[in-house]
Amino acid sequence: GKASYPSSVLMNAIPAVVAGVREIIMVVPAPKGELNSLVLAAAHLAGVHRVITIGGAQAVAALAYGTQTIPKVDKITGPGNRYVAAAKRAVFGQVGIDMIAGPSEILVYAEGDNNPEWLAMDLLSQAEHDEVAQAIFITPDATLLEQVAQAIDEHLQDLPRADTAKTSLQNRGALVLVKDREQAIELINQVAAEHLELSMDQPEDMLPFIRHAGAIFMGRYSPEAIGDYCAGPNHVLPTSGTARFSSPLGVYDFQKRSSIIYCSADGAKTLAQAADVLAQQEGLDAHARSARYRSE
Repeated sequence: GKASYPSSVLMNAIPAVVAGVREIIMVVPAPKGELNSLVLAAAHLAGVHRVITIGGAQAVAALAYGTQTIPKVDKITGPGNRYVAAAKRAVFGQVGIDMIAGPSEILVYAEGDNNPEWLAMDLLSQAEHDEVAQAIFITPDATLLEQVAQAIDEHLQDLPRADTAKTSLQNRGALVLVKDREQAIELINQVAAEHLELSMDQPEDMLPFIRHAGAIFMGRYSPEAIGDYCAGPNHVLPTSGTARFSSPLGVYDFQKRSSIIYCSADGAKTLAQAADVLAQQEGLDAHARSARYRSE
């Protein structure tokens, strides 16, 4: 309830619509009974079927188990605070979830001719989200590092969410000087950030070495903020290092597969022989006989 994000409504609902989900239910907190009109407009345009004014961990529980007024769902996606994340972890198995999303993160790598004002604002764009957001800057250029630090201090003087951003930077931010690009790549892959900016000439030269990142923003004219709203790919991304084994939210998260096994009589004879041998080796005699009957 700290802020309203119509962009997150679009990012979660549109892939579900494209995948063919038959019913989409949105839960949204309404502090002091107030609802954001843009959030409702986004829900309408994206094809959400029902909107329920409830938020927090209790909303996750209601969706997972159902109540007298809120139906049980099959899958829960979307952002929230640490309590929402903990609730999603607790109900996983009862329902599907997209991911356990932590605080927002950005890692900016810069080399060559860069505008420190741009880089500072990119870092602040994530720091202003939450006091526990993470903004990291990496560069082999000591002069640029100092310029970015100075630009951050200057912009904190007039940023509307300056208190949030300042707390975030003090507790979880970092300005890191590396000796070369190779060392930077090692750090980038270790952090596995939600958002990674490569502010440099020919970022495609570095891209093959990036193994872990939620979304990668290429070059000086691709700020993370554009990815939040309209670049195309989803802004629901793995955080807290989970980019090492998970991917951004997409249409595939709202699809599932079933295996189809259909044997002819001749096919059963062939396959059953292998199944018979393996089942006997595993000590599962009923399995072996079930297969053997078909082969006989």
